[in-house]
Amino acid sequence: MTPAAALERILHIDIPISKEMGVRVASYDGASLSLAAPLAPNINRHGTAFAGSLYSLAVLCGWGLLDLKLAEAKLHKHIVIQESSIRYLHPVEHDLDAECRLDNDAFKHFLRTLNKHGRARLSLDVTISQDNLPAVEFSGRYVVHG
Repeated sequence: MTPAAALERILHIDIPISKEMGVRVASYDGASLSLAAPLAPNINRHGTAFAGSLYSLAVLCGWGLLDLKLAEAKLHKHIVIQESSIRYLHPVEHDLDAECRLDNDAFKHFLRTLNKHGRARLSLDVTISQDNLPAVEFSGRYVVHG
């Protein structure tokens, strides 16, 4: 099973809302994760994506990228979101596409801290795009421990 397929399975089993939302792993290249979800199960009364679904997809995208990178480092730790901010720039009227990229230097520093203290924090940014333009900008700080 590919890492992307394994992540999608973990999301659907461990975080059931992701399955209800129709979340799927669109791509993973070792430095970037893209998640997608159809609009239909995430729609609001205005025919656009529900803000809660957009937030959930963004949180899952950052969480998923961090989970994949920890697995590659042979580390099995708990990941939680500590704090976040989100900006809704314009309505999402089509299927949802989220992307999170990892800065390699920041991740190396994060791993050093994690190995030294058994706990570390990492901030990740996620963009949900619509028609190749940012529609949602999310920034989250994740804590890894255990």
